[in-house]
Amino acid sequence: MFLVQTVILDANSLMMPFQFKINIDLELQRLLGDCKTMVPSAVLDELWDTSEPQARAARKLAAKYPEAPSSGAGDDAILECAVKLNAVLVTNDKELCARAKSEGLRVATLKGRNHLVIEEF
Repeated sequence: MFLVQTVILDANSLMMPFQFKINIDLELQRLLGDCKTMVPSAVLDELWDTSEPQARAARKLAAKYPEAPSSGAGDDAILECAVKLNAVLVTNDKELCARAKSEGLRVATLKGRNHLVIEEF
């Protein structure tokens, strides 16, 4: 039986396509094959509260993925959600990456401004 890997996107990963011209879906397909990509509700809240220039486009991108319920806000909520779903976390936030790896999660980060790599714990 084949299990589909769940992927959690944080706010900065949703802005990557607009900052670096990377296709998140193609990169995740290349790395993981079929996967279920989700966005925590805390990330959606963060995107509505930010003044980052790419936030509007990131909100539109986020709308194509299912919402993953999360409680609280910020990195704690994202990490809790990823742990609960045993998901691969996509982020460039160094602190969140380190915390996720300490929880035994795999993390996908941007490498060379044009592709994602998986970092194992």
